[in-house]
Amino acid sequence: MLREANERDLDEILQLYLFLHETSVPEESEQLRKTWQGIVNDENHHLIVCEENGRIAASCVCVIIPNLTRGVRPYAFIENVVTHKDYRRKGYATAVLDYAKQIAERENCYKMMLLTGAKEEGTLNFYRNAGYNDFDKTAFIQWLV
Repeated sequence: MLREANERDLDEILQLYLFLHETSVPEESEQLRKTWQGIVNDENHHLIVCEENGRIAASCVCVIIPNLTRGVRPYAFIENVVTHKDYRRKGYATAVLDYAKQIAERENCYKMMLLTGAKEEGTLNFYRNAGYNDFDKTAFIQWLV
């Protein structure tokens, strides 16, 4: 089942992020709760989950960013694409990306973007097969401490 995350999903999503790049789950704090409330209540922030057998198997974030160019059309940014190790290669990540694309189309976005730190050819081919290309733009990142 594909859906947007709700308030009850926080703990399971934090556990899922251990398969992304996190090494631990953040401690319960006011900052964590405030951030979570901001995410689930933001109409432009879509945390998409794919449930299988009552468990979150995969997820991605789709943020719709208002824009003054391209006919005042927004664009979508995709982040935190992750699948639980027990559910890989079953199409769940593709499903959440497809759901994100439906949101972007519904919101009249002119493009979708994602960045990945992955270097494995299989992961890069996954994104290519999902309709993304790696030749239109060059990404630059500045990490802030």
